[in-house]
Amino acid sequence: MSSFPSKIQAIGINKTGDFDVIEKLELPFPQQEPGNVLIKVHYAGVNFIDTYYRKGLYPIASFPKPLGSEAAGEIVALPTDEAVLNDEEYKLRKFALGGKVAAYTMGAFAEYVSVPWDKVYPLPDGVSTKTGAAGLTQGATVLTFITEAYNVQKGDIILVHTIAGGLGLLFAQLIKARGATVIGTTSTPEKAEIAKSYGADHVILYKQEDTVQRVLELTNGEGVHAIFDGVGKDTFEADFKMIRRKGTIVSVGNASGAVPPFPPLKLVEKNVRLLRPTVGNYIYTPEESRRYTTELGRLIADGTLKIRIHAEYPFSAEGVQQAQKDLVGGKTIGKVIVKVAEP
Repeated sequence: MSSFPSKIQAIGINKTGDFDVIEKLELPFPQQEPGNVLIKVHYAGVNFIDTYYRKGLYPIASFPKPLGSEAAGEIVALPTDEAVLNDEEYKLRKFALGGKVAAYTMGAFAEYVSVPWDKVYPLPDGVSTKTGAAGLTQGATVLTFITEAYNVQKGDIILVHTIAGGLGLLFAQLIKARGATVIGTTSTPEKAEIAKSYGADHVILYKQEDTVQRVLELTNGEGVHAIFDGVGKDTFEADFKMIRRKGTIVSVGNASGAVPPFPPLKLVEKNVRLLRPTVGNYIYTPEESRRYTTELGRLIADGTLKIRIHAEYPFSAEGVQQAQKDLVGGKTIGKVIVKVAEP
């Protein structure tokens, strides 16, 4: 370990609050656990979950807390645990020093991260660490949700709120690739054009149009087979007017705030299914995570799934503050990433 520094730089918080609580942290070099892969981080993805931790919406065990939940970079140390090294799932990942990987890990806005091996995913040839950091969490979310939360089929009509964000553009592409019709909502004509270029068939400008009326027009009054809703509080009531009988509403996120409590009896009118999944429970086992991330890598490598990066922000308190402001302010079209180090 002598070749590694004793301290690392990270971006995080010492208390919960508004954007200004985000600061530069100096932390001890991560302890290398025997079952972990040590990664030198090149890029980290910015996600809404980072803002939930910053505001205190999700519990924090102790401070200081580095933020960030996905990273990509190169392997600088491998596990030493014999049981891990002999594990068949571990062997299938073919990890090697210097190998390019993406990882789902808390505290990703840091120079180095130590991550349990089963949360580390090799990047295929031709997929950069920049694309890996931008595509892992959202790509795996979309792929698992359209397979397990609602298994999108050819001929389905699917509604996505909102369609032009990092998650929305991935939903548009993969839903379209399965032969379904994609209806999306967004705020501006510019965003609508971009969403259409990524596969959306119909885009509703929710600030100017009546979303419910338009969806019912587009579906001959029947409603859609499934709704993937990343907005939450502001769209939840209307979802029940746009879903068809026996349809599925998938609550994907809380961009406008959490969905308020409601009586289960609300589902009775159309026998609606309602899910609030998290990707972590779909890629829970090493086998599940390998299967889905391998498929995701293939979809990116063969061009089926294009990862649009809105912007990359500097590895500083101000950079991460601005990234979060732009993300929650609805200013982003595609994925927001932080550049931690030169690849």
